[in-house]
Amino acid sequence: MRKNKNNQTVWSTRTKKKLSSKFIKAGSSIDVDKRLYKEDIAGSIAHVQMLQKQKIISLKTKDKIIWGLKRIKNEIDKKKFNFEKSKEDIHMNIESRLHELIGEDAGLLHTARSRNDQVLTDLKIWMKSSVKELDGLLLKVIKNLILISEKNIKTILPGFTHLKNAQPISLAHYFLSCVEMFKRDRKRFENSFDNLNENPLGVCAIAGTSFNIDRLYTTKKLKFEKPTNNSIDTVSDRDFVLDFLYNISVCSMHISRISEELIIWNSDQYNFIQLKDNLVTGSSIMPQKKNPDTLEFLRGKSGTTYGSLISMLTIVKGLPLSYFKDLQDDKEFVFKSFDTIKNCLIIFNEVILGIVPMKDKMLVSASKGYTTATDLADNLVRHLNITFRDAYKITAKVVNYAEKSKLEFEKLSLDEMKKIDSRITKKILDNIKVKNSIKSKKSYGGTSFENIKKMIKIYKKGIK
Repeated sequence: MRKNKNNQTVWSTRTKKKLSSKFIKAGSSIDVDKRLYKEDIAGSIAHVQMLQKQKIISLKTKDKIIWGLKRIKNEIDKKKFNFEKSKEDIHMNIESRLHELIGEDAGLLHTARSRNDQVLTDLKIWMKSSVKELDGLLLKVIKNLILISEKNIKTILPGFTHLKNAQPISLAHYFLSCVEMFKRDRKRFENSFDNLNENPLGVCAIAGTSFNIDRLYTTKKLKFEKPTNNSIDTVSDRDFVLDFLYNISVCSMHISRISEELIIWNSDQYNFIQLKDNLVTGSSIMPQKKNPDTLEFLRGKSGTTYGSLISMLTIVKGLPLSYFKDLQDDKEFVFKSFDTIKNCLIIFNEVILGIVPMKDKMLVSASKGYTTATDLADNLVRHLNITFRDAYKITAKVVNYAEKSKLEFEKLSLDEMKKIDSRITKKILDNIKVKNSIKSKKSYGGTSFENIKKMIKIYKKGIK
């Protein structure tokens, strides 16, 4: 490819001195935004088609420009395009090459358009596609969580509050709680589509244009839902970027929380789960180690996504309306966060498939810590017709006695119970066994086996 003879910026006729070479290097965004070349060319083709339809340029000029743009796309696809930092960004790199290919007509491409609306259009098109890609990965996570839930409906473990044994739950119920998290993530990304679906092209730098353009035409061509309403707001707006970064941060947080729990469960102190060998690493000095590095990787990456969100919020908070150079960093944050969460979702899917529950260990632990104490209190209310607060006090006395005797509930005899309260019957004691505790939690959203089976059917129906 030959070099452009006029190797200067378009604004060089306005300034008397060349821009600092150090700033050219620092301020160039081409290393980041060259990722938008397909979107930039698609937007330019739609724009030039509109210009010709509105008789702003001729049919011959339109065809010449589109030929040149398609040639450039082919060069970039085949890695034969020379990206130049001196051209600053993807837009000027493409326009400069177009000038080499077709001559002065290349300058007509920028009629009724600014880089301000151009870059927003490119970014929104890219983000719409990226949201759909993340939705597909989230859907796969949900399907895998349902799959592991189906296999573990009757796997019993202690549910924790404050990391202390609280009440027995089904392992399937735990994994279905994760399904709810990722369902909300999908919904958040879906909701963000409203703002992404507004077409910025045509608002130009800040005020719109005096040319008789047709923004509805480019909106349809580029598969947006509608054009944006206000040129000032359009150029200033980065809410859609913040929505995207926030949604990624929340999704990353969900992955991190679950990873942390699985790390705890995988520890030698708990030993609730083991991880398949493709998910662990060893130690350089301790031959016996199998470390849950994949989970630690996932937990740590939440910090990266938070950083991008906070950085973008900080940049925007001090900007008056309209465009400023500060906003150039938005694409770097968007791309970095997208790449991070995409990689995390792919790895997390492998993690789900690589979990091996240690069912016996879980069941033994579920029986420790008097996890059915609430069931005892509930049954005292039900069978003795007393208030829950009175039942709570009786149950606390039973727990104190059992703790002092170093016995779990199921090991206490009826006679021992009656010494605490003579009204306690065998029927009450039968209902405080771990498995019976879970079976009894039939309230909607509860952990009963019956509920879980119903919810799995509902989830499966919802993801078809």
